Amino acid sequence: MTSVKEFIVERDPTGDDLGAGRFAFTDDYSVFDWGKMPDPIPGKGASLCTMGAFNFELLEEAGVPTHYRGVGPDAVPLSEADAPPRELAIELATVPDLPFTDGAYDYDAFHAEADDAAGYVVPLEIVFRNTVPVGSSLRSRVDPREVGVDRDEWPAEVVELPDPVVEFSTKYEEQDRYLDADEAETIAGAAPLSELEQVAREVNDLITDRATEAGFVHEDGKIECVYADGEVRVADVVGTFDENRFAYDGQEVSKEVVRQHYKRVAPEWVEAVGEAKNRADREGVADWRPLCEVEPPALDPDVVDRVADMYAAGANAYTGREWFDAPAVDAAVDAVRDL
Repeated sequence: MTSVKEFIVERDPTGDDLGAGRFAFTDDYSVFDWGKMPDPIPGKGASLCTMGAFNFELLEEAGVPTHYRGVGPDAVPLSEADAPPRELAIELATVPDLPFTDGAYDYDAFHAEADDAAGYVVPLEIVFRNTVPVGSSLRSRVDPREVGVDRDEWPAEVVELPDPVVEFSTKYEEQDRYLDADEAETIAGAAPLSELEQVAREVNDLITDRATEAGFVHEDGKIECVYADGEVRVADVVGTFDENRFAYDGQEVSKEVVRQHYKRVAPEWVEAVGEAKNRADREGVADWRPLCEVEPPALDPDVVDRVADMYAAGANAYTGREWFDAPAVDAAVDAVRDL
């Protein structure tokens, strides 16, 4: 639960109606579930908001229900914005409390509260994968043949999947964990798991098609959903360089660039994060961060500049509009290859 968005409530949801509000995107970022990292990335928030709005409007055109209302305080269509937006206007669903008692999360209590709401945020993240890049968690959890790849071991290169893989993980737990179908169905509550999967596949197809048109490869991503009026609606934000992994000319173009950079320049911090998470599991503690004895270092200013250009140039290329004063996407991508 490490959002880098601020939340503005205009109208609270009730038992009869969804509310209204806005996400205000900051330039902060988070890797390895740490939360706010030492330095912001200039322009990152606007690039994510712009891509998110662009994708929500593609989904709406395709008939996929979402919680999107527009951009900015007036909730206008993206085409009417004269500058890159930083606020995404959305419908608000209820987010029930998820108690943590005796080392376990109480989803019965969560859904008891959800039953009294007009709509609730489904406490799952639905992950879709088209490829298995280096760094993907799938490599540590399944063998290649389990997902249709005719190999005994994962190679040190990107692997294309014969068919997209959809998985479910927790959303509101302090540490994300992947779920089997039975547990995912229980945690989803009234929202049908089959419908959640179908919507995820539709979103994946749409983003993959758009990425291909813009010269990107869409590797993997996730969606979050609300369940209201008997239907699944795509929520949060979708198809950005933080929620999804893209590649351009063989180079990652996503938050994965920063994640892999930290593995190279601050392995002691990455290791300490892993140790703290494992200790929290052993001790039945929800929040692992106080157990981590190492703080992440700040990025070199040159790295911040190059990553900022990657976000801005990537958003320009993906949306097909020059929202940002940034290098051409080819140059911006080349500049992060050695990070």
